[in-house]
Order: sequence, then C-alpha cells, then structure tokens
Amino acid sequence: MFDKILIANRGEIACRVIRTARKLGVRTVAVYSDADAAAQHVLMADEAVHIGPPAARDSYLVTDKILEACRRTGAQAVHPGYGFLSENAGFARALEQAGIAFIGPPASAIDAMGSKSGAKSIMEKANVPLVPGYHGDEQDAGFLAKEADRIGYPVLIKASAGGGGKGMRLVEDPATFADALASCRREAAASFGDDKVLVERFVTRPRHIEIQVFADSQGNAVHLFERDCSLQRRHQKVIEESPAPFMSADLRAKMGAAATEAAKAIGYVGAGTVEFIVESREDGTPGEFFFMEMNTRLQVEHPVTEMVTGQDLVEWQLSVAAGGALPLQQDQIRIDGHAFEARLYAEDPANDFLPSTGRLARFRTPETGEHVRIDSGVVEGDTVSVHYDPMIAKVIAWDRDRGAALQRLRRALEETEVAGLTSNRDFLIALCGDEGFAAGQVDTGLIGRNRDDLIPGEEGPDATVIALAALNELKAREAETARRAAAGSDPYSPWSVLHGWRLNDISHVDLVFRQGDRDYPTVCKYVPGGGYEISSPAGTVSGDAELDAEGRLHAIIDGTRQTVTVAGVGQERVVILPRRTHRIQLHDPMLGAGDTDGGSGKLTAPMPGKVTAVFVKKGDKVEAGKALMILEAMKMEHTIAAPVDGTLAEVHFQEGDQVDEGVALVAFEE
Repeated sequence: MFDKILIANRGEIACRVIRTARKLGVRTVAVYSDADAAAQHVLMADEAVHIGPPAARDSYLVTDKILEACRRTGAQAVHPGYGFLSENAGFARALEQAGIAFIGPPASAIDAMGSKSGAKSIMEKANVPLVPGYHGDEQDAGFLAKEADRIGYPVLIKASAGGGGKGMRLVEDPATFADALASCRREAAASFGDDKVLVERFVTRPRHIEIQVFADSQGNAVHLFERDCSLQRRHQKVIEESPAPFMSADLRAKMGAAATEAAKAIGYVGAGTVEFIVESREDGTPGEFFFMEMNTRLQVEHPVTEMVTGQDLVEWQLSVAAGGALPLQQDQIRIDGHAFEARLYAEDPANDFLPSTGRLARFRTPETGEHVRIDSGVVEGDTVSVHYDPMIAKVIAWDRDRGAALQRLRRALEETEVAGLTSNRDFLIALCGDEGFAAGQVDTGLIGRNRDDLIPGEEGPDATVIALAALNELKAREAETARRAAAGSDPYSPWSVLHGWRLNDISHVDLVFRQGDRDYPTVCKYVPGGGYEISSPAGTVSGDAELDAEGRLHAIIDGTRQTVTVAGVGQERVVILPRRTHRIQLHDPMLGAGDTDGGSGKLTAPMPGKVTAVFVKKGDKVEAGKALMILEAMKMEHTIAAPVDGTLAEVHFQEGDQVDEGVALVAFEE
C-alpha cells in the first residue's frame, strides 16, 4: 500500500478519498486554487499545495502543477476523483513517465473509451448492442444533418469526448438541428477541449442503467451489479439507486457479463462504469439494452453500490493501484438491501435549474449511521462558488427493501436544512413522493413529464408560515435582550426584558413581512398567561415557541407542536418545513422609500459567468423568446432570451467577456 497519495481534485470527492485513506493509514496531499484556500478538502488533508487561480483551466486542469505538487510532497500516487483530469490519458501517461502511480486505468484504456464513437466501434466488434446512429469522424454540419435524417427524429447530439450530461442536445425537429449542433460543439469545446460529436436515435422512454466494473493488473475482472440512474434533468443524474427496479436475474447477468468482457477487452484496471440505455416497457420492466459509453473513473453515485455490497470502492482502488488483486471474486459479491443517492445541488429548479451561488448561511444534515450517509465537501459558512460544480452534498439512504429505503431518503432530505442560497432540496423531496417513481416506473423523461407537480409555482405564505417567522423573530429578540441585560449593570431591571407585560396595556409587536410585491403586516399580540395571537392577511393563529441552542424553533401553533428552522439571511427569513421551504422578507417599509422603478428595460445576468456567443447588435428588433446571447457558468451553457418584443438600445457585452450576477446584459428602447 502507498504511504502518501495526492488527490488531484476538490470538494466532495476529495473529502471522500481522504476519509478512506485515513482509515488505511495513508497520508494525503490536497491541491487547491485561490478560491479553495479554506475549503474542507484542504483542511482535512495532511498537506495541501496551492496550484493557481480559481479557474480550473489554470489550476486543477494543469498537469505540470499536479506533477510539481507530487515532487514537492513525495506523493507516490495520484487519485483523480471524478471530473477534471480523471479521464485524461495524457495526464495518466505523464504520471507514469514521472514514476508516480495513477489510481485509475492505464492510459490505453482511457484512450479506448475516451471517445464515445471509438468506444462504440470497440463494442460493435465485441457484439455488444448499439443504439442506431452515426459514430464516425466526418464532422461537416451538412453531413451530420443528413445522418440525422437517415437515423430518424428525435435524435441526440452528443460530444464524443463528453460526460456528466454536458455537450448533449436532444433535437426533435430538423429545423433546429443546426442551432443545437453549434451549441453542443461550443459546450463540448469548453468542457472537454474537443468539439467532435456523434448523432444517435433517441430511445423513447429510456432507462439509464450502468454496471460497476472492477479489474486488477493480474487479469481478474468482476462487476458489482447495476445502478439505475434514470431520474435525470438536462441529461444530468438527480437520484440514483441500486439495484434497478424490476431488474430480472437473467438481464442482470447478461449486462454484467457484457460489461466485464468490455473491461477485459481493453486491458482495464481499477474502477469503471459501463453505461447502457435500456428500453422501458409499458409495465416498467426493462427491455432491450444498448451500450452507451464507459466512464473510466469512479462515478459520483458509487456510494449506492457501496451501501448494497458492503464494499469500500475507494479502498479497492488504492489496493489495485498498488498492485494488489481484487479483494473478492464474482461469486463472493452479494446484493444486500436497496440504496438511493440524491444529489443536493445549489440550483433553482423553478428557474430551469440554473446554478445558484452564495454562502451557506445554514447547512445541517440528518444524523448518519447504518441507514443514512452524507458525502459532502462543504460545511455551514462555506461558499458555493461560480467556478466549480454546484454540488452541496450527496444524501444516501439504505434499507432492506426499495420502499423502506425510499422512505429513509425522503426523511433524510426533510431533515436537511439549507439557507443562504437556493437549493433543489424541495424538488428532491417532491421526487421521492412521486407515485410513478415510488412504484418503480422510472425512465429519463419522468421529470420532464411531471415538472408542474414536482416544481409547483410560488405560493404565498399561509398563516402558519407567517406565525413561525414572527415567533422566531420575537424569540430571537428576547434572547438578544437577555444577553445584553446579563452584560449590563442591572440584569434584573424590568426594562431589560422583552416579554408581553406592559403597564396598563396589552402589549403587541408589529412586524411586516414581504413576499414578491405583497406585504403581510403582522400583529403579534401578547396573551396574558403566555403566548401570542398572531394576525396577518394570511389569517390569525395562536402560538408560542422556544429557540434551542441549535437555532431550531420549537413552536405550538393552534395546539399543534412542531419543530422547524427559521434561518435569517440578511432581511430574508427562510422558513424550512419538512416538505417545503418558504422565503419571505422581514420588511421595513421605510427602507428605500425614495427609490423609484423607472422601467429601465434592462435584461440582467441571472448569475456570474462568461459570454460565449452574442447573436444580436444594437438596433436589432427582436421577438420575445429570441436567443440574444449564451452565458457559460458552472460548466454549463445558459441561453439568454428576449423577455418581450422590442428594439435593442444597447448590447453591453461581447463574446469572451466575464459578467457579474445582476449586471445589465442588454437594454431595450423605452
């Protein structure tokens, strides 16, 4: 086993690798950019080396900087995690030439599977079923359009070197093929440095099922069964599970054998995943399967496999990379129970899942143990940056059967608290309650079909939400008053308390909450004997509460007891209920009293990012919905479209410019 390894990654996966290395007594070296100087993976590692500016292309993607960090620290091996350099054959070769072990497959295997089209050619020779499509080298736009016509719409354009849902476009109409191809190529070039694409028939109601494979340098190869990754939005996985619903023993054996033979055919070593598209029948059972791609690295969703097999795949990786044999043979690997993994992201489902950035003013997760596991690279107070993937955590749940495991997952998500930025927590909870998903009727189109139910429109706060926010405010003020009194000269002064008693008066406190452009003036009237009557336009309730040391509010509303969190982020009050998060403002009507809204006609940036394409110029007349420019942020392209018909008075940015959140991108004539 190695004495010291370097982790050429950041965030959740770097922390994950460090935990196993520590368990094995292996020392670890972290690398970090300027943006990650205080990140959790840096604090957890035994050593840390600075490698450059925030942009990944100037830090985490620079091979020479990783090699220099290895030389400085004496690291004997490098674990690449996932993303960044994990599937870069040149990086693997550079390590080999430097005498440093790569905790991953040989460069030749990465080369063989690194091109989607090349991988499909190998699979075709191995008689693995392929989705009909074009996987060749000809990349002329006109030629590809003709191939799409031949294959038949809908088609999927995919970056040949892609992964993680990036560089992928679904095209349902020949008229939109050219624009989709151009967008796909831009994103592929930005994400992978290669704009080559392939075109395939889009399988209706597809399921995404992948097989975890593992091989050693002694010729042994096994699979650790399947994961169903069909719950996706924008071709990116949301919730994964193992085993797959309705998977028959016969189909599992066939897919496992095909995946294992594929690994052997390319001389694979280490952890890998062979991904298949599986047609879903009307009853939800899987039908034919087609090879999609092989990921030559550890997957984000590997914890579900660990939970059902009882194996530590990172430990396997370290052992195999050090020359050891696989710990188990195929007949020794068993499936025990069922597991789910939900990806908790800083993103806004109601705004087309646009990434969110900011400080985690509050981040609490459920207690972990046999049934619940949390993998994260951030803690409360950390910042989710525009520079990297917006993952906050992976919430993993296990139980004896699928129904019980799904219930565990839902409860774990309900006990997760996020404030300070927008997250997909509520969306994940809604997914867990979807009837089709609960029944195992899963395919990659489920989220799109049920979007309105999974992402309900914004609704105003009800009387209970207002009361909880008000009680939290009152109790926080009481605690602050008590703290000041204790520090003062007369802590027993009647003027140093903030409760309901007032001479010859029934005390009340006036608050004003706001959501959107509506105010909720709220009167909290003290009730003799204890508690409050809380009245607002949403209704009147009676209630009382206490704040505990963890900032949780133990409240009784109209006789019903509940424990919730109301997080204060500036003037915002985030009321975190088990099934829904409500955001309201504690509003001072005098703030901004002199401000006016002149209807400037400006279209602002929804997030910080880089302008990668501009389609208009000053003076152009545009219709609502027309694409004005492309903004790249968090490794994804986002189309900025005209919200109304109008004439452009100004276009403030050009291709290549960096923009901050909230700045005006274009201005319309009055």
